[in-house]
Amino acid sequence: MVQIGIRSLTGHQREQAQRFGIEIIEMKEINRANEIVFDGPVYLSLDMDCLDPAFAPGVSHHEPGGISTREVLGIVQNISGNLVGADIVEYNPERDPQGITGMVAAKLLKEIIGGILCNGMTP
Repeated sequence: MVQIGIRSLTGHQREQAQRFGIEIIEMKEINRANEIVFDGPVYLSLDMDCLDPAFAPGVSHHEPGGISTREVLGIVQNISGNLVGADIVEYNPERDPQGITGMVAAKLLKEIIGGILCNGMTP
């Protein structure tokens, strides 16, 4: 399991991650995200509040300093491994009156579906 884009991590959370073998790439080292190589099937759980609130205001937990839409798209498009499934969570339409976050979620969903469909196909 790999968590990417973590902005606030307590000592206890860090200890738990080490205990259970979870790799964490914090925001301060986000450039490492595209270096990850997966050997087996990959399930992507995309938490919308990984995005900076400037790009996705329609989430329940705002935390400044997050990933940009372009960075998330790059991560999704460059997953090295067999992407077999995914989910997108933490979208809160009540906090998204302009529909900005909904548009971002739809774009990310399109890219994820494309990644799943392209698995095993040669370009």
